[in-house]
Amino acid sequence: MRVLPVEPPATPLPGSKEDRPPLIRRTEAVAFVLVALLIITLIGFLYVGKPFFLPIVTAFVVGTMLAPAASFFERWHVPRGVSAVLIVGFGLTTVAFMIGLISAPLIEWTGRIGEIGPLLRQKLHGLDGALGFWRQLQGSLGGTESIPDNSIQMPKINWVQPTFEFVTPTLTEILLFLVTLVLFIASWKNLRHRLVMVFAGRDARLRTLKILNEIESSLGAYLLTVTMINLCYGAATGLICALAGMPSPAGLGALAATLNFIPIIGPFVMFVVLTVVGIVSMPTLGAGLLAPLGFICLTFLEGHFVTPAIIGRRLELNILAVFIAIAFWSWLWGPMGAFLASPLLIVALVLKEHLLPEEGPHLPVD
Repeated sequence: MRVLPVEPPATPLPGSKEDRPPLIRRTEAVAFVLVALLIITLIGFLYVGKPFFLPIVTAFVVGTMLAPAASFFERWHVPRGVSAVLIVGFGLTTVAFMIGLISAPLIEWTGRIGEIGPLLRQKLHGLDGALGFWRQLQGSLGGTESIPDNSIQMPKINWVQPTFEFVTPTLTEILLFLVTLVLFIASWKNLRHRLVMVFAGRDARLRTLKILNEIESSLGAYLLTVTMINLCYGAATGLICALAGMPSPAGLGALAATLNFIPIIGPFVMFVVLTVVGIVSMPTLGAGLLAPLGFICLTFLEGHFVTPAIIGRRLELNILAVFIAIAFWSWLWGPMGAFLASPLLIVALVLKEHLLPEEGPHLPVD
């Protein structure tokens, strides 16, 4: 018998011009689909289980931010459980103080919602000539008049109740967050030790310890620097409002400091608030726009010079990545998700730096 030679599996068929392997193998496609299904399932669980996962994740993130403060008290022989209660109590007092500053003007302006329409019509009376020219232009082009002649109708406020229900958490979520936060801060030292000891090898334990330490230091530095920047930012906004003659400058400054914890979206919302309040409360349109213009200059200086100089490159985040993270977490968990977007992005970058280090040659810099 004659034994025929066996061709290797990778040898192309006779007459075939294709000698390269397929770009995507079946196993790679199956793995990609499985990972995609896992991510979709995880997002679904987080969305459906928001009442449980949101306070837990928020407590973990905020607790990691406050862990260095608990370690500081521990060096002064203060028990970690006592320091956890003190830190959370101080945080609640600060939040209550900020809410008190914001709620007073908010209640006042809520009671004056009915006056906004006539006031806006009176302040924008100088634009009647421009509106008339626009109507004449529409008429000459064969369009219909879409702008009313004598009145400015305010939109209905049917969105108030759904928005309030979307923004405010339930009492159960608040209690779950507070209890988890106190317990997390009190037991973080032991929990970190147990996480490190889960791994058997020395290298794995050392890498886990480095990751946890860097996450703790990065989030703690982020909270401290951002809080100090936002307090100064709010004080400067209040000073601008006081110089411009705006009502309740302290409340507006507190609102600016609070909203600035949400990058990009917070300053934009504050600009809209200042514009509306300025137009309604000030005697002329030009006087009402002084505070918003000053706020724009302040936001430009803070975003382009102050914050990058203080935070530095270590915590500097890509603006596109921050925007996408805020959009995703806002869709998933609402305003608290927007607050958690930057800290969670910092955690993801730390994990990527340690678990997927950049190796090999780098592309030349332009």
